[in-house]
Amino acid sequence: MLYLAQSKTFIIGWIAKLLGYILDGLFRFTELFGIQNIGLCIILFTFVTKLLMLPLTIKQQKFTKLSAMMNPELQAIMNKYKGKTDNESMLKMRQEQKDVYEKYGTSQTSGCLQLLIQFPIIFALYDVIRNIPSYVSSVRIYFTNILNGGLSDNMSVIQAYVENKDNNASAAFQTLAKATNTDGMVDALNKFGKSDWSILEGLFEENDALVQIISDNADKINHMNSFLGIDLASAPKLMSFAILIPILAGLTQWISVKLSEVRQKKQQGKIKEPQSNPMATMNIIMPVMSAIFCLTFPAAIGIYWIAQSVAQILTQLLVNAYFDKQDINDIIAKNMEKANKKREKKGLPPKKISANANINTSSVKNTASTYEQKLEKQKENIKKATEYYNNASSGKGSIAEKAAMVKKYNEKNKNK
Repeated sequence: MLYLAQSKTFIIGWIAKLLGYILDGLFRFTELFGIQNIGLCIILFTFVTKLLMLPLTIKQQKFTKLSAMMNPELQAIMNKYKGKTDNESMLKMRQEQKDVYEKYGTSQTSGCLQLLIQFPIIFALYDVIRNIPSYVSSVRIYFTNILNGGLSDNMSVIQAYVENKDNNASAAFQTLAKATNTDGMVDALNKFGKSDWSILEGLFEENDALVQIISDNADKINHMNSFLGIDLASAPKLMSFAILIPILAGLTQWISVKLSEVRQKKQQGKIKEPQSNPMATMNIIMPVMSAIFCLTFPAAIGIYWIAQSVAQILTQLLVNAYFDKQDINDIIAKNMEKANKKREKKGLPPKKISANANINTSSVKNTASTYEQKLEKQKENIKKATEYYNNASSGKGSIAEKAAMVKKYNEKNKNK
């Protein structure tokens, strides 16, 4: 378990560094036009990363489209074996379910695989946005200027300020006082609002050189963190323009969820009334929770969530429009072609539509294959495999090698 946790942390950390380079490149790009704004870079960064993840999104949407076709058939198979818990019935049910997946040229793990790939990317994205100076050297330089200019040598002043309970030090100051290295100090300073910078300058009013360094770099940091008049380093306040951030964060996520729901129902060919189920409840709770979280997190996180939801909505509309033009049979044929190319590389015969391939929503209950029928189908597959390799005009190996391979395949299936 410890090894898996360390591996996960390593993977997320590596992805976060890579994403940090992308965000740093965007920051440098906007600097060419005289713009130094973290909010704008977060929005551009979100759309760029969404574009990079588009191939995974397309694959996920393809599986969703196929799932809408398969689910009625799979559900019918489950109903057929409902109440049957013996081993033979379970094996038959799994085999028939597998046949349905093979019929559509996909597998039971296809949808999960795309999500597993996306999860570490999503975690890394959040980590980068939460700690921008840790990953973006163009932003970090202003914080290190302050530390190297004398602040790191005078941390005792910060600690004394925090220890005096009458000062009611902010959480950012408390974090700074406990920091033991440069990274920790940078992370703490990154959470400073305009009032915190003013207090920091006041603590060193007798050190003109340090005050000047703090003032110059704090002005640049505050300028970078100002987006449409909103301080991205601070949490939105109820009676301010920044309150729009949690509202928009919840609203855009809700729109994204509703688009997914409508799309799924449309693919199933029927629009149902909203049902009281756990998933429907979660689809309502999550946008509300997003709005609540944005009231407590720095506004930069809220900007990221809004940009993420808007990017998701646009991606859904574009991908859905693309798949609306795709014939389901063409998708199945392409999936089957890819699967057969992989099987050919492994020396396996091409996969044909199985005995259960004619299953459809209305007749699935009548398509159970008996044991004898499966044996006949297996013999037919072996025969097709033999003809396939005997007639092959390309590929590696001699005819003798191909014949040996067919013989080995036949013996393997005979033993089964």
